[in-house]
Amino acid sequence: MESKIKKIGVLTSGGDAPGMNAAIRSVVRTAVSKYGMEVKGILRGYAGLIDDELIDMDYHAVCDIIHHGGTILYTARCKEMMTEEGQRKAAEVCKKHGIEGLVVIGGDGSFRGAQKLAGLGINTIGVPGTIDLDIACTEYTIGFDTAINTAMECIDKIRDTSTSHERISIVEVMGRNAGYIALYTGIAGGAEDILINERYDGDEAAIVEHIKRCQLEGRRHHIIVNAEGVGDSYAMAKRIQAATGIDTRATVLGHIQRGGTPTCKDRVYASMMGAVAVDLLALGQTKRVVAYRNGTYTDFDIDEALAMKKDVNEYMFETAMKLA
Repeated sequence: MESKIKKIGVLTSGGDAPGMNAAIRSVVRTAVSKYGMEVKGILRGYAGLIDDELIDMDYHAVCDIIHHGGTILYTARCKEMMTEEGQRKAAEVCKKHGIEGLVVIGGDGSFRGAQKLAGLGINTIGVPGTIDLDIACTEYTIGFDTAINTAMECIDKIRDTSTSHERISIVEVMGRNAGYIALYTGIAGGAEDILINERYDGDEAAIVEHIKRCQLEGRRHHIIVNAEGVGDSYAMAKRIQAATGIDTRATVLGHIQRGGTPTCKDRVYASMMGAVAVDLLALGQTKRVVAYRNGTYTDFDIDEALAMKKDVNEYMFETAMKLA
C-alpha cells in the first residue's frame, strides 16, 4: 500500500506500562511490512529525542519483545519538552533524520508534547499507554489490564494474612489522581471499602462505623483499597487503629503494578493501537490520538482529546459500594 510518509519515529514517554513493547513491535512491523517505511526508535522519550538518541529499527529488531513488561526504548519524563526551546530542538532532530511522522506512546503529558510537535510540522499520532486509564477519549489504555491483575493478586495475598491475624489492611494502589485501579481491584478483590478520588469525601468516621458493623456481623478482617491520590495510607492506618482498637496495617503496592508480563488483553489491544497509529500516518494524518470506544478502534484530534473530562461509571461505583 502506498504511503505518504517514508520514515517514522516511535518513542515511549512518561510512566512505563506493560504492553508498551507490544505497541512498539506493532508500529515497527506495520510500518516495515505494510508500507515499506523506515523506522527510527527514539530512546528515553522526549529527552532522548532532544539529545538525538535514535536507533534504526527493522522487522527483526522487535523479535521476542511482546511478552516483556516495560519498554525496550526506555522512557523518561522531560521538563525541557515543556519549553518552546525544547520543543524546537525535538522538531529539529526529527527533521535532521528525515522523520516525517512520529508515534508517541504515553499518557496525557506525552500527548501535549505531540501536540506541540504537530504545530512545528511533525506529523504526530498518540497511542494511550498508561496504567491509570485516565485518558478521557478512550475506554482502554495500554497497561491498565496488567496493572489491575497484578494489584488483584496482591490483594488476594494480603487478605490471607489479614484474615489470619484478624486485622484491618489498607492496600494503596496507583492511579495518580484517577480511581480506576482502586475501583476495579476493590471489586475484584472483594474489598469492604474502596476509596477513590472521584467519590471519597474524607469521612473516616463512616469507615470506622462500617468496620464496627462488620465486626458485629462476625467479620474477622477488613480490606480497604485506597487510591494513591486519596491520601497517606500509613497515617490513615494509625488513625483507624486508634479509633477501632484493631491492628491495622497499610501496604503500598507501588511500582510493582507497572512491571511484569503483560496480559493477553494488553498485548492484543496495544498491537492493534500501534497498527492504527501507523495507518493514520500513512494516510498523512497528524495530531491524532488512537482510542478504543464502543468496541472499535478510532481516533481523535489531540486538542479535543486533551479537553475531554473523564469520570468513573456511576453504576459501577454504586454497585461496588453495595457489594462491599
